[in-house]
Amino acid sequence: MTDPLVALRHDLHRHPDLSGDEGATARRITAFLSQSPPDQIVCDLGGHGVAAIYQSAQAGPTIMVRAELDALPIQERSAAAHRSGRDGVAHLCGHDGHMAILAGLGRSLTDTPPGAGRVILLFQPAEETGAGARAVLADPRFAALRPDWAFALHNMPGLALGHVAVAAGPAACASVGLRVCLLGREAHAAQPETGQSPAPVLQSLLAWVHRFQQPRADQDGRLATLCHLNMGQPAFGIAPAQAEVWITLRAITDPALTMFEHELRSMAETLGRQHGLDVQISRHDHFNASVNDPAAAAIVARAAARSGMPAGDFALPMRASEDFGAFSGTSRTALFFLGAGLGVPNLHNPDYDFPDELITPAVGVFRAILDECPQA
Repeated sequence: MTDPLVALRHDLHRHPDLSGDEGATARRITAFLSQSPPDQIVCDLGGHGVAAIYQSAQAGPTIMVRAELDALPIQERSAAAHRSGRDGVAHLCGHDGHMAILAGLGRSLTDTPPGAGRVILLFQPAEETGAGARAVLADPRFAALRPDWAFALHNMPGLALGHVAVAAGPAACASVGLRVCLLGREAHAAQPETGQSPAPVLQSLLAWVHRFQQPRADQDGRLATLCHLNMGQPAFGIAPAQAEVWITLRAITDPALTMFEHELRSMAETLGRQHGLDVQISRHDHFNASVNDPAAAAIVARAAARSGMPAGDFALPMRASEDFGAFSGTSRTALFFLGAGLGVPNLHNPDYDFPDELITPAVGVFRAILDECPQA
């Protein structure tokens, strides 16, 4: 007989939804939860978010556990029977597994309600763009749900299967995408000096990005990645007038990212003035750093040990960003990493697939986290 949580994970994997368009996924989650109903379900939270609430008869803290609803705009390459049924969209970050884990935790809480306070299982929209957590926080209904403690996991290839990595302090880097548009004046390719080409500014920007190809501790873990580049028209007779470059910046802390962004903006604007170009810069996909509260991280470590999950060897913080960090301003939070195995495809690879064997142990870890949290 197929494990219902594995079946749910496979169903979610076959039917992925992109950030901001997770309505069908939210309905699948709600239908599954309704089989063993929580005390309350709040739908369309911060978009398509779903909050399942499990209430105790005793006063106590509010503890939130979060998973993500969205998939990625990447074509999956898999022969699995549960592979994505949508062209160019797939769960290649493991959010399908995270949702299955929370659904299992929900069943556990229906059978054995929390001893005090309440537990909120948040199935959050739009994590991949960095917009979802902020949208949930901005939803007026979230004020009544605001947790004292908040926990989340992320599966992690490169960490031994079933091992748990957690520590106080930075857990995942802050990041932001900057779209830099340069606009000058076209000229004949035989007389480029009569125009205003973005090429010199573009060259300087690319050289600057190259300086930050590897993060260094003495630079607050700064990392710059060239993600997209376009200049001019596909014609040999025209010296170009416009260029566009997309750059993702990362740093260990929010203040370090702010300084990093200011440096890039100042350089681009100064160079633009020097070369007579109009420079327009817009921000996209901004993620706060995820910073673990020491007490919350200690709760996770005790819960993992109690559940028989070995401590994992993983360098923190994770370079990638996680918008769970947005909850750090209102709750005591901890993001931990659960090993998806060694020698397996990485996150966001077209052949990545969440390991089904992690679902049941992860439910146990979260249940232990709830038991380890202070009851007052």
